[in-house]
Amino acid sequence: MRQWLLVPIAAVLLAVAASVLTAARADSDMDAQIRDIVTTELAPTAADPGGVAAAVYAGGRVAFFNYGFADAAAKRPVTSDTMFNLASLRKLFEATLVALGTERGELRLDDAVGQYLPELHGDYISRVTVGELVNHTSGLLLPTDHPPWPNETFNRDQFIAMLNAWRPQKGEQPGKQRIYSHAGYVLLQLVLEQRYRMPIATLFESRILKPLGMTSTFVPDRGEDNRAALAPEIMQRMVQGYFHDGTAIGPPGNQQSYYDFPGTGQMFSSARDLGMLLRACLDGAVIDPQLRAALQMTMRESFRVDAKFGQAMAWEHVRLDGVTVIDKPGGLNNASAYIGLVPARRFGIVLLANRGDYPHEIARYRILPALANLIKTQIH
Repeated sequence: MRQWLLVPIAAVLLAVAASVLTAARADSDMDAQIRDIVTTELAPTAADPGGVAAAVYAGGRVAFFNYGFADAAAKRPVTSDTMFNLASLRKLFEATLVALGTERGELRLDDAVGQYLPELHGDYISRVTVGELVNHTSGLLLPTDHPPWPNETFNRDQFIAMLNAWRPQKGEQPGKQRIYSHAGYVLLQLVLEQRYRMPIATLFESRILKPLGMTSTFVPDRGEDNRAALAPEIMQRMVQGYFHDGTAIGPPGNQQSYYDFPGTGQMFSSARDLGMLLRACLDGAVIDPQLRAALQMTMRESFRVDAKFGQAMAWEHVRLDGVTVIDKPGGLNNASAYIGLVPARRFGIVLLANRGDYPHEIARYRILPALANLIKTQIH
């Protein structure tokens, strides 16, 4: 009897082993095709000086791609742990704080900003809400938001005065239009700091970065020459930033802001750390279910701009043929950053470059659609 049982058991084990081997080969083939798509698009863009770091999340795994130099003069290559300026990708983290606050009942999207900052008493600004700041429908458009750029910087009191004095130029009303506003997110920072009585960097660390295990993401203080103030071992991982023509701009760790008060500089991170954010957004890989819900909330479209474009909480929706991309670009004159997701198929990409005007659009319009077609083919 025992000998009779050995035959079917052995057959089952062989079948299971064959199935596992087939799945492994399929995963390997898919990984190779993903690498081919990404490499074909990114490699030509990594022009000297400067470089590009990328992270791609697909099939439950993160793959990294690195090109060029973090510092061309020193011949220091880009790695997955190289630290880049995230520019406006930082807005995703403020948006997550707002979403998490609503999940925990600590604030509401329809709270007026004056509820937290009573010094905001201007006719227009007094009607703006937290939700309108976070999805760029406040209508605010200060001189610090667009060229011609001002020559001066503004302290906190001057910023508040600018907001109180501001009047819409074209009949805008709070909540009625989508106008991208850097100033709106600086104001959002002040609202969050006032609500929680702690600096924005501390809020990021305690509520988002630490729970996600992101140990190489910081909003540092600005030191001399507008350079990030971080430990020497972290500064050694910082990129040198370059203008699009290859001119070096500022020292490694350069920060830029028209606002001269704490917390208004840029966030810095690595492709490896942002790979953790990709996983959290696409697979809910976080311990706290409220943070998981908050990340999902930030990605939901809340304002339809037109047939192809919509606005979420910092994230943007772009409807392409057969695929909807949810993404966020960012850039300065010496830094470019991009994160794009296709949640319906659970994959996404991060691009970090240490030069201005890097063509991140290739991710939105070429890499992500190509990956979507590949994964759709694999599924079917």
